[in-house]
Amino acid sequence: MRPRVQTAPLGRWVDPADAYAAICGDSDAAFWLDSGPNAATGHSYLGLASAVTTDFGGPVLDWLRAQRHDTDVSDAAPGFTLGQVGWLGYELRGETMDVPIERASRYPLAAFLTVDRALAFDHAHHEVTLMALDDVEAYRDEVLAALERPPVEPVETSPPKTTAHWAYTDDEYLAMIEACQAAIVEGDAYQLCLTTEVSVPSTSVDAAPDPVATYLALRASSPTHHGALLRAGSVSLLSASPEQFLSVAPDGIVTTSPIKGTRPRGATEAGDWVLREELVTSDKERAENLMIVDLMRNDIARISKVGTVSVTSLMGVESYAQVHQLVSTVRGELAEGLTGIDAIAACFPAGSMTGAPKLSATAILDSLEHRARGIYAGAFGYIGLDGAVDLAMVIRSIVIDKDGATVGTGGGITALSVPIEELAEAKLKAEALLKVLGAK
Repeated sequence: MRPRVQTAPLGRWVDPADAYAAICGDSDAAFWLDSGPNAATGHSYLGLASAVTTDFGGPVLDWLRAQRHDTDVSDAAPGFTLGQVGWLGYELRGETMDVPIERASRYPLAAFLTVDRALAFDHAHHEVTLMALDDVEAYRDEVLAALERPPVEPVETSPPKTTAHWAYTDDEYLAMIEACQAAIVEGDAYQLCLTTEVSVPSTSVDAAPDPVATYLALRASSPTHHGALLRAGSVSLLSASPEQFLSVAPDGIVTTSPIKGTRPRGATEAGDWVLREELVTSDKERAENLMIVDLMRNDIARISKVGTVSVTSLMGVESYAQVHQLVSTVRGELAEGLTGIDAIAACFPAGSMTGAPKLSATAILDSLEHRARGIYAGAFGYIGLDGAVDLAMVIRSIVIDKDGATVGTGGGITALSVPIEELAEAKLKAEALLKVLGAK
């Protein structure tokens, strides 16, 4: 019999944070795709996984292609309709770009949770819907029983004060920026997204941070529409990402919304407006955004019907708790016979995290950074049973395992970049993340 996604209303509203605590608790096989606290629009999804996969026995994208089955999703609302939730690490570029990868991260190259049951939260209508591939009414009874149990009140504690360890000294990072600019002058690249990493190791005194408590602190300080807490065995990804990497609708519409261009928020309304306008009028930031838009147009065109690729929004400003960003959107329509996995193969890694042209940029960056980026600069989100894909960029994110936590950060370098300003931008992007870890 053809499997079917069954749905049922929960019958009342519950805050996603309360639902996660009641249903997922401290499980290391759980997910929460989060539209943020007090979201007025959008959807959030959470639940427990029936399986966690980090060893794919071959190419990750081949494994993902094999997971989509002929499932009836007609009862499910648009969005996540059950399937796979997880991440693709930056070094998956070896598979998508067919290049050798010489550096291995301490984290899994990719991780996916198989999700057969989940809660969907419609923030605009304050409705919660249950989805299940088996008996949805039995699942509803389980969820309601879990919600009725007295909640475990979190212990109010501050993160331990600890020292962050940067992958490079300030002088080393400044020299790397200058090396990027030299490569650009030589014509080897137009733009390069240089990154660094901050480590907050656990010690014999302080255990690794608690993923759930840390994520709650992160979402409170840095609310965003693509937040996430993904727990895949011993590794947890906590994200306050503002950037959508790739969306593929069941009807084949492909979109990407690269972010390039950053300014901090101002301390006053007037100061904030000045910084916003400085971003909008910056030749350097606009050129950086335009180069990545052109790269993503080329990537999407590789898997789209001829004549369907367009830029639907160019350099709009989105404002978040700590920064203003320039955001553009590129759209296409999948060519006949292709799927969302083909779109991932064509577009990963995102141009906003590599630079342009992509092949040359990634080679230059690897020669300068001398380390694996790991999960940072990759993508996370879902690949649904209906073929839909919604992946966000792994930026503004914390990764936690038994050895501690890491935070990736960086920025786009162009010929017009001022090195000391680029260093300050990289530190600004990491600041809120390190604060919730009690590190500096």
